[in-house]
Amino acid sequence: MPPAPRTRRSYDQYCAAARALDSVGDRWTLLIVRELLVGPRRYTDLHADLPGVSTDVLASRLKDMEREGLTTRRRLPPPSAAYVYELTGRGRELLPVLKALASWGAPALEERAPTDAVRAHWFALPLLRGLVGLGADGVIQVRLDEGEFHVRVGGGTESYGDGPAPEAPDALLTLDAEACVAIGQGALTVAEGVRTGRIEVSGESVLAKALRAG
Repeated sequence: MPPAPRTRRSYDQYCAAARALDSVGDRWTLLIVRELLVGPRRYTDLHADLPGVSTDVLASRLKDMEREGLTTRRRLPPPSAAYVYELTGRGRELLPVLKALASWGAPALEERAPTDAVRAHWFALPLLRGLVGLGADGVIQVRLDEGEFHVRVGGGTESYGDGPAPEAPDALLTLDAEACVAIGQGALTVAEGVRTGRIEVSGESVLAKALRAG
């Protein structure tokens, strides 16, 4: 006999915050959103970048998120023929929520435990805090010791992706994880980091000049 479908738990409260937590309050759900904000991901990619999640829990959360209208699953065309998960428009609306959580949680990153997993693109969320109001649009390639990621800013939208940008970036930002954390905490701006030598900005585009000027 197949297992009974998982019944969605609810706080049963007529409150917007409670309704939101009905959808995204389960353990791992928002971290799956963090990974899918990078772009479409295969199940194996998600599992690799979510250290500590079991295969059963990940599969269950993805099914819940699809049922809630946060994600969809589609098959890639040949020769890949693999399935990928991606956020719906409603799922992508959670980016400001993740940014706010990252800003709130940034003070807890004062020390990195030896057992802490880390991925370069996890620093996109705190970094985006320092890239608001630059007055310039474009793509920034970000280089850390832990790896590379890229962010798109301006035009009323923000996004980020793992690895090199798919097109030539407008600026290259080289810094360390500690500087990213300081930006997320509001203790450092990109321009201050450039002036003090903690951050290097390469490029001569309008966006690169805006980063140096703050």
